[in-house]
Amino acid sequence: MHNQGQDKYQQAFADLEPASSTDGSFLGSSLQAQQQKEHMRTKVLLELEKVNLRLKSAKAKVTIRESNGSLQLRATLPIKPGDKDSNGTGRKQYNISLNIPSNLDGLKTAEEEAYELGKLIARKTFEWNDKYLGNEAIKKEFKTIGELLEQFENEYFKTHKRTTKSEHTFFYYFSRTKRFTNPKDLAIAENLISSLEQIDKEWAKYNAARAIAAFCVTFNIEINLSKYSKMPENNSRNIPTDAEIYDGILKFEDYLHNRGNQVNQNLQDSWQLWRWTYGMLAVFGLRPRELFINPDIDWWLSQENTDLTWKVHKDCKTGEREALPLHRQWIEDFDLRNPKYLEMLKGAIAKKDNTNHAEITALTQRVSWWFRKIGLDFKPYDLRHAWAIRAHILGIPIKAAADNLGHSVQVHTQTYQRWFSLDMRKLAINQALSKRNEVELIREENAKFRMENDKLKLEVEKLRMELVYKRSYTQN
Repeated sequence: MHNQGQDKYQQAFADLEPASSTDGSFLGSSLQAQQQKEHMRTKVLLELEKVNLRLKSAKAKVTIRESNGSLQLRATLPIKPGDKDSNGTGRKQYNISLNIPSNLDGLKTAEEEAYELGKLIARKTFEWNDKYLGNEAIKKEFKTIGELLEQFENEYFKTHKRTTKSEHTFFYYFSRTKRFTNPKDLAIAENLISSLEQIDKEWAKYNAARAIAAFCVTFNIEINLSKYSKMPENNSRNIPTDAEIYDGILKFEDYLHNRGNQVNQNLQDSWQLWRWTYGMLAVFGLRPRELFINPDIDWWLSQENTDLTWKVHKDCKTGEREALPLHRQWIEDFDLRNPKYLEMLKGAIAKKDNTNHAEITALTQRVSWWFRKIGLDFKPYDLRHAWAIRAHILGIPIKAAADNLGHSVQVHTQTYQRWFSLDMRKLAINQALSKRNEVELIREENAKFRMENDKLKLEVEKLRMELVYKRSYTQN
């Protein structure tokens, strides 16, 4: 997918291990992106020092400096037209901006320009033309959104280490920017904001704004998207109850009996893989991708896996973790450790490139397609929300539940607990009251036992005193 021109950027990232994060939110992704941006800037500045040493050795009388994401040439030159000769020397030190970005490619261009300027200075032939006055940059025509989209991947990975996660993130930004904008529009803030305003659904607008923000950062387009940065308050979701989840697994069986004749013999049993997928999402609250990106099938079937955990690979959205199940009985009820289904999983992912975001996306979309095909009233991610709510109802600490789902406590509380329906709240309150009643009952029973124990102690003491009295009487 990427070209050879990107190799030097990825080599620069070779010694960087992206910060581990359990936050799949925009905030978590932004922190990782910032870390990579700072790493690349450090690499550029180190290379800049080397370039300036070469220029000094060549006695070019020009240096290169970095300022606000751009590279500038610094040299002592004849007074610029319209400028004051305050020292009376006829010369002055200037920073010349040639609109060169501060990256590894820009450094190469800047070094070439520095040598060219150095020759003009040495020959005393320098003149203030449009190039050095910056007029060429001003005259430069704006590019269209479509033209920049063609360059988006190449430019994006100049500041991001190319991994499975970053590929997925880029595809998210690219696909949404392309979907919600007009490629023929000029890539200016006014047109991009106009595109956002035409989106009716709040969540679609919020997600598009995130993508367009990344697009604008990549191409240094000044834009204010703060109006769209707040996560929408409401969204319609149908969070299934445990009973509905159990009924859902049975709908796959119904599909088998009602589907009619299957033309393609190779696909006769494929429904079993998607039923297994459904069950795993319900038991572990996983993101669908976490089943398909380098799954540790051997561990899942291992006898040593006594806790019945699913190992999420490090290339997934929020890094590696071991997810623990809720309702362990479902693992047996849904037959989730049947080697047959895991062989089907191997077959499905063997045909895919696990580093290719588009192919992994195709598998996750297939999951959603099966949900619709068998007539489920909820979506794959609703099983994840259901897991979070169930964990809350069972009294599992928020930090433990959040870690198990692979996100931050903030995301857990702000995102998942918003989906509590009235029925869910009633269930949670009733269970809490039931637990309190159980505690009170235990306390009452303990008090009763203490009273009976004190009574028995009195009886024992009474019998002891009587025995002492009898012995004393007999001796007398």
